[in-house]
Amino acid sequence: MVKTGKIYRVAGPVVVAELEARMYDVCKVGREKLLGEVIQINGGRCTIQVYEDTTGIKPGEDVENTEQPLVVELGPGLLSSIYDGIQRPLQVLRGMTGDFIMRGASAPGLDRKKKWDFKAIVKQGAVVKGGDAIGTVKESETVVHKVLVPPNVSGKIASITDGSYTVADAVGRLDNGTELKLMQLWPVRKPRPVKEKLLPKIPLITGQRVFDSLFPLAKGGVAAIPGPFGSGKTVSQQQLAKWSDADIVVYVGCGERGNEMTEVLTEFPELTDPKTGKPLMQRTILIANTSNMPVAAREASVYTGITLAEYYRDMGYSVALMADSTSRWAEAMREISSRLEEMPGEEGYPAYLSTRLSEFYERAGRVNTLAGSEGSVSVIGAVSPPGGDFSEPVTQGTLRVIKTFWALDAKLAQRRHFPSINWLTSYSLYLDSLSQWYEENVAPDWVEHISRTRLILQEEEKLMEIVQLVGSDALPEREQVTLLVARMFRESLLQQNAYHPVDTYSEPRKTYLIMKTILHFADLAKTALDSGIRAQRVVAMKSKDSVSLVKFEKDYESFLNGVNKDMEKEFAQLK
Repeated sequence: MVKTGKIYRVAGPVVVAELEARMYDVCKVGREKLLGEVIQINGGRCTIQVYEDTTGIKPGEDVENTEQPLVVELGPGLLSSIYDGIQRPLQVLRGMTGDFIMRGASAPGLDRKKKWDFKAIVKQGAVVKGGDAIGTVKESETVVHKVLVPPNVSGKIASITDGSYTVADAVGRLDNGTELKLMQLWPVRKPRPVKEKLLPKIPLITGQRVFDSLFPLAKGGVAAIPGPFGSGKTVSQQQLAKWSDADIVVYVGCGERGNEMTEVLTEFPELTDPKTGKPLMQRTILIANTSNMPVAAREASVYTGITLAEYYRDMGYSVALMADSTSRWAEAMREISSRLEEMPGEEGYPAYLSTRLSEFYERAGRVNTLAGSEGSVSVIGAVSPPGGDFSEPVTQGTLRVIKTFWALDAKLAQRRHFPSINWLTSYSLYLDSLSQWYEENVAPDWVEHISRTRLILQEEEKLMEIVQLVGSDALPEREQVTLLVARMFRESLLQQNAYHPVDTYSEPRKTYLIMKTILHFADLAKTALDSGIRAQRVVAMKSKDSVSLVKFEKDYESFLNGVNKDMEKEFAQLK
């Protein structure tokens, strides 16, 4: 029997109703049956956060309790879809209501009419448990969707048949009567179970030199990419989505401006997957919740995104989740908290802000799934600190739980240095755990080269303070050469053109050889200075200028071999 009640009070997206309910039950509020979620219970009254605009709703209207938490539909058809924060398909809603979504409009997350070709991989009589794959569906040209037994279900296969099914059809049955379908439901606030979490020992290769070399991210790791307006957050996240070696990409646009989200929604479908030559959307899910959409749905959007990511992780895929931005998510929490009249914390954010951030980022990880395969969810959260102030609560709360910090710098962006990652304030705590992989798969002296590169860049920062006072000519000759080598690193290694067909992606081998060539020049310069050669002659050498051109060369190994020979020849002529 459906439980119903009456609205007692309305305050923006927060509605108080006289209703019997449990925490996080989803309710249908008012005549238009707007969806909402119970977030507080006080005696016989429940506080409901409504996911849509509540204009016109008044006390006395009916509230209906579905007695279910907010759940998402998981199954074939997720890829290539564009959803809002509570998994309503925006393309379907647009067809129903036009460009402006009407209140109360709803549609299932997965198409109920489309049929999928199901191929069973288990036979009648097989014993299955939660997380086991019972069959496959070709979801797109590039992704095979594994149909999984729901985590809390187990038994013996009584029947299973190949064929063409909708997501609501039963493809098989267990001996206990449980129907197995292509689709399953899962509460968004509950992490999907795994067998065990694994150590972060494998890097997420991004193809961006500054990330892969100085500040690497592990598969299953968590990173934050904060920066002010115009510093290149969106382009950086698009590069990560396009080039990282993740199998599936989930992009959550949480509270961003409408024009920025429009740019993402129009550009992503046109991006080509460099691995397959097919549209990138064939392995991408977009969740769009702009700043003018209801705050309650914004608060739910990151949970929706991470649940979809965990589902593909359970199939054994590597998933990259982009959350842009967690600052807007925190602002939604702040607004709801104030309407609940909760005690505010720093800058008005709720006292549980850090807990919510931790709970979200903790759902990342490289894991052994229930079926025994290996999958991962890597989370990259963009942060938009007001005025670029990294001391504000959201950035500080994020810093406590993430291990890779890619700090975008507006001054670098103004100098047209992209990606505008500040190499002095950024860091990665995965360097030690990933060093073995890089030494085995790229070069044995990878870590040594990284250490030397970082030292030179740090030394440059100290010297620049002196240069601004007295000029570079007043520096000792060895320090003049250090500034030259640091500039070579900045121009050849740290800068990368996202729009150049070759430079847009740099494999780790290419990154390593660029570092090695610059450090080889540094060693030759040191030897020359020790033998009495003046720094001005080293600075005036022509061969070093060719290093920056390797970014645009496909055959980079032979090009750099030629550069090294030219440098050695030119240094020999100095003596």
